Parts: sequence; C-alpha cells; structure tokens
Amino acid sequence: MNKFSDFIARSFLRFTGYTYSNMARLFMRLFVGIMFMQFGIRHLVHFSELSSGFPTLLGLAPDTCLIIMIIVELVCSLLIMVGFLTRIATIPPIISMIAAEYYILHDLLPHISVYGIESTQPGYLPVMFIGIFLFILLAGPGKISLDYFISLFIINRQGKDEHEELDEV
Repeated sequence: MNKFSDFIARSFLRFTGYTYSNMARLFMRLFVGIMFMQFGIRHLVHFSELSSGFPTLLGLAPDTCLIIMIIVELVCSLLIMVGFLTRIATIPPIISMIAAEYYILHDLLPHISVYGIESTQPGYLPVMFIGIFLFILLAGPGKISLDYFISLFIINRQGKDEHEELDEV
C-alpha cells in the first residue's frame, strides 16, 4: 500500500507541481499562428471576390486593405509560430482584430449579425484572437523560440551569464 500512495503522491506532484510553461507557450504560438494563418490563406485564395467589398480603413481602397490584412495574417503568423520578433509580431494582428471587432460591433458589415441571441455567426473570433495575442505579448515566446536562442547568442557574445541577463524566461 505504501508504494501505491507514493505513486499517487508522485503523480499528483508531477501533474500539479510542475509547470510546462515553455511547452505551453510553444503550443499557444503554434495554435494561434495556424488558426490566424488560415484566414490569410482564405483571403489570398478568394482575393478577387473579396477585394471589392472588403472594409476600408484610413481612407485606403478595399483591395489595398485586403492586401495589408493578408500580409499581416501570413507574415505575423509565421513570425509568431517560429518565435522570431514575437512580441512585435503580435501588435499588427491585435490592431487588425480590433478593427474587425469594430466593424462587427457597429454593423458596418451588413452580412454579419453576430451579437443577437439568434445569431450563429462567429463574431467572437476577433475578441478571442485579441486575447490570445495579448497573452503572447505579455508572456513572451518562451525558451522554445528563435527569440530565446538569439538572446542566448547575444548574451554569450558579450560574455555575460544567462541567469543574470534573462529574467525568468
């Protein structure tokens, strides 16, 4: 019975006491990158259909706004997934999702009615993406990222210690 209770205690500590924050951040980066990239691919594939009716921003033409959105969706997704310039790469998607949420909330996209009880449209997606990108912005890329490896390279080149320079990565 003692071995069984030791096994339970070790298992409990393994599942509750250990944190896998770097793996969790990698998973979150890969997940949101893939999910966000699919919108860029869809916009690219259906460019001719979407370009005339795409919402405008800052007085830009609809096709220009669509091109900018595709670049944000594809490039920033790739940067986030590999963990290169991660915190900077989250800012354009946050801005684009704030703009998307603005258009949805103000009924500027007449074909999407999302906040009524009868709605089945995915109007919550911009808010969900904003939350995930804000998490990545605050938490950082973690140790399984190009940002971390480049930081180590710079620190080692300067002859400094990783533990002194990097604060709880």
